[in-house]
Amino acid sequence: MNESPAWLRGALCAAAAMLLVGACAHQAAPVPKKGTTVILLPSQDGAKAAVAVKQDGKEVVLDQPYAAAKPSAQGPERYTSNPQEVEAKFGPALAAMPARPTSFTLYFVEGKDEFAEQSKPQVDAVFSEIARRAVPDVVVIGHTDTVGSDKKNDALALQRAELVRSELIKRGLAPGSVTAIGRGKRELLVPTADGVAEQRNRRVEILVR
Repeated sequence: MNESPAWLRGALCAAAAMLLVGACAHQAAPVPKKGTTVILLPSQDGAKAAVAVKQDGKEVVLDQPYAAAKPSAQGPERYTSNPQEVEAKFGPALAAMPARPTSFTLYFVEGKDEFAEQSKPQVDAVFSEIARRAVPDVVVIGHTDTVGSDKKNDALALQRAELVRSELIKRGLAPGSVTAIGRGKRELLVPTADGVAEQRNRRVEILVR
């Protein structure tokens, strides 16, 4: 970004308030200087959030999408913003922010590195979503069910992860940005006893940062 650190400390609260409060239901966002506006954006997953804006010992709480506050002689003044104001004030900052981390899961046929039928329609969409990111950092984690030995499942899990890694590289991702690892049957999505062919455990998780 070309903006100064002082600008970022104020405007990033406004442009990305949903990120600042994602892990906390109530978070303070002090107004750093005259003219700075704080706007609470709607979260992508619909989760509720709130941010407290403080100025000169006074505080207002923003707890609805597009609730906003700006400094005044009497302390922070609350008002309701809108998408047009957000774009006008903070469009460049939002555009420059990296995409939010996300994850995808693809399932596999028992004992093979072949996509299960329910995952085949999703493959291209998943790979396209990952490839559209400017500088993706991708970790591909292979898993198995509990059928077979630890040694066999470790090898199969890595084989599945390497298949997905190869497909991502074919679609333009740099080899150095995609890491493949296998976890075998150590991290079951659905806990089962040994020897159980649980389809939901035969998967590859794709973590995109």
